[in-house]
Amino acid sequence: MPLILPPPRPSPAFPVLGPGQALPASLARPTVAIGNFDGVHRGHRHVLAAAKATGRPVVVMTFEPHPRSYFQPDVPLFRLTDAAGKARLLASAGADGLAVLAFDAAMAGTSAEAFVDRLLVDWLGASTVVVGRDFHYGTRRAGNAETLRQAGASKGFAVTEVAALDGPEGPISSSAIREALSTGRVEAANALLGHAWFVTGPVIHGEKRGRELGYPTANIRLDAACGLAHGIYAVMVGIDGTWHQGVASYGRRPQFDNGAPLLEVHVFDFAGNLYDKEVDVAFASYLRGEAKFDSLEALIGQMDDDSREARKRLST
Repeated sequence: MPLILPPPRPSPAFPVLGPGQALPASLARPTVAIGNFDGVHRGHRHVLAAAKATGRPVVVMTFEPHPRSYFQPDVPLFRLTDAAGKARLLASAGADGLAVLAFDAAMAGTSAEAFVDRLLVDWLGASTVVVGRDFHYGTRRAGNAETLRQAGASKGFAVTEVAALDGPEGPISSSAIREALSTGRVEAANALLGHAWFVTGPVIHGEKRGRELGYPTANIRLDAACGLAHGIYAVMVGIDGTWHQGVASYGRRPQFDNGAPLLEVHVFDFAGNLYDKEVDVAFASYLRGEAKFDSLEALIGQMDDDSREARKRLST
């Protein structure tokens, strides 16, 4: 399938609200779609489509950090999108605003009844609440779609539960996408997402080895919990709103230092200073795993081959 590049960043006027911040008048009596929305994949967009179909403004209620990080702080979580990326994708998918709740001890201790009364009714004034399959809320996951319907009947909002959207191997889920990326199956991950998986970050200074080898790179430090398979990728690089083809290495650089994982991106046919500039890197295809070569000449020869293959895949 054609590579669907990440959308532009939302307008500064796009509302991102925390508890207690009043909704703009344009979002009064919204439809509220609730979920973690990590990756904003095709299944999430299915939920948003149901929310848009109500004809009311759509406010997405989501959580930062991911609740799993609160309940299992010692278990690294490979997040598909950071908070800014999630807002960007949700805005492009039709959300009219975000309500972002801090998932902390207070949130974890909020009863199902208080969740409805304080957040959905008093704060957001929901007209309809849209949730996905197996939705739970409140302390010890006491609330579900049925208790939400019962609450809505007495408090003036409707509830829509949206069935899971199936992919080739079962329901589309963030977990399935993480698994695909962790094994280098980028095309499969992108098909489930409905867009290219991407990362965003500032370009940092490196060891300048790429420049010495004829392949200067823009280096980006990803989250320590990133589970992307180490290896070489064909990528598209977004710089100041323009997309460029490129080839990237993510890993520990076995030829040199086996250090902390780093994303190193060579942008084809580009000349300019990228240090400290925030760029997007959208992953199109996995080319090969990391390797150590017998000589720098052999490494450069492989980099030449990688660049040709990346250009070929990005041009088809």
